[in-house]
Order: sequence, then structure tokens, then C-alpha cells
Amino acid sequence: MVAARESAHGVVGLVPTMGFFHEGHLSLMHRSVSECDQTVVTLYVNPLQFEDAADLARYPVDHDRDLALASECGVDLMVIPDPGEMFPTAPLTTVSVAAIGERLEGVHRPGHMDGVATVVARLFAALQPDRAYLGRKDAQQLALVSRLAHDLGFPLEVVGCPLVREQDGLALSSRNVFLGEHRPAALALSRGLMEAATMFETGECRAAVLEGKVRDVFRAGELEYAEAFDAATVEPVSRIEGEVVLAVAARIGPVRLIDNIGLLLDAKGPRADRGVFLERPSVLYDEPPATSHQPPTTNHQPPPCSSP
Repeated sequence: MVAARESAHGVVGLVPTMGFFHEGHLSLMHRSVSECDQTVVTLYVNPLQFEDAADLARYPVDHDRDLALASECGVDLMVIPDPGEMFPTAPLTTVSVAAIGERLEGVHRPGHMDGVATVVARLFAALQPDRAYLGRKDAQQLALVSRLAHDLGFPLEVVGCPLVREQDGLALSSRNVFLGEHRPAALALSRGLMEAATMFETGECRAAVLEGKVRDVFRAGELEYAEAFDAATVEPVSRIEGEVVLAVAARIGPVRLIDNIGLLLDAKGPRADRGVFLERPSVLYDEPPATSHQPPTTNHQPPPCSSP
């Protein structure tokens, strides 16, 4: 990562990822490439944010595929640190964003949010980007990273980008490839959110009613939460005022999924952000893409385009 920082020039955009890219990741890369002089993508499957070793072991990994996809987006540099580079010794220092990280995902995945915060702080310190691009699908994580950057004085802008959905409405996740026969049941998550969005746009502002709609629609699997919260503080709300997120998490077959919609009530009236829908099947299900030009270099040499 030292080499990546030393090669940086101009306005540097960072897209932190765990790899196995889909159009949600690629949209962040395109945004950074369009707004920054140099775009750096990190690919690190962070063990600190997995409370389940089996979940960590089965997380999909394909560095060659990811390098090719990042190249197609115009990414300048891919950083693929190994655990020894990220943390040469077991870290005694961890980062906790208390009020934000202790709720929702923090309850259902103990240690997860602290793991995210610790690694993101490490990346910010090592790479010193000017902007960091994160998706709104992980709304709690976006709020956590934004507050982390503010509280610790990192001189960068955290940019939230739209949630991307597959054609049938399922929020894009690298874990979608594991759904198999459970995919129809998983669609109830997004269907419940879309019905809640319509209710909100036609005048329903009570959080409990909108949360109840999501619960009513989702009848398969194990619903962990359906909750409306303030987009910046992640505090629960009783009515939709200002910028709110209605988020859900559920276990469906072998997969745990999260999803959300953004709800905004201001002087212009109620508006729901349902995300962006793909017009074709996701690259998650494609064969490894061919690329007509050199993929972005990594900070692992030699060779310049290899994964560790």
C-alpha cells in the first residue's frame, strides 16, 4: 500500500471492496473514474468483519475476474493486500463508532461493524484518498464510515452512491450466486420494500406501518430486522421526516441478505429511492470477461497484474 500511496497523483478516489464484483461495485468505480484523476480499488476480504469462520471461508473470490472488470471501468490501480500487509501483527487498536455501530448489524453480527471501521481507517490512513465511494446498499456502513472520517479528521469526502438491483428487484450482492432454489423467497425482501415505498409516496409516514408492510410480505426464511432509521445517525424513527432509511436483513436458505430503500420527506413532498435496476442479467452470472486492454496494475510485483 506504500507503493500505491507514493504513485498517487491529483484527486484520488478510493473504492474499498471485498471483491467478486457486480454492477454495484462497478458503478462506484465508474463514478470515481468520472470525478477523480486517479481511481484506486482495494480488494480485501476482511476477516475482522466476519463473526462466522465458515462464512469467511465460502466468500467468493476470483481475482483475475475482478481485475478484468475493474480494467473495463478504467480503474488505475488495484490494491490486493494480504493479511500480513494489512496487519503485520494482530491489531491491539480497533475502531468503534459507538452509537452507529452498536445497532442492527452490530447486534446481529457481533464485532462486524468494528471490523469494518478498523479496516476502513487503516485504508484511509495508508492510501490517503481524497474521496471514498461507498454504496447505499450498506446504509449503516455508509453512515458509520462517514462519521468515522468526520470524527477522526480524515481529510476526505465520503460519497454515497445508489443501490443497484438485478432485473427482478433483488439487491445486488456477491452472495446472490449462492441462493439457488431460494431465490424466489429472497425476492420477498425487495417486494416488501417496494410496497412500503409506494405507501410512503401516497402519504403513509408512520415508520411502524411501513416496517409492518415489509414483515407482512416476507414470510420465508428468518427476518432479523425491518427498521426505519435516520440516514446519518442510524437512530430509529417513529415517523418519516427528513432523510430516512428503511432497512431489512434476513437469512434465506444458506445466505444472509440485506436491502433497503431511502425515504425522503421535505418541502417537495415524499420521495422514495428504490435504487437502480439493471436492464440485463448481472455480470455475477457471466463467464470471466475478456478485456481488450491492460488491466490495472496492483501493488504486488512482479508481475504487474497478478493477484497475491
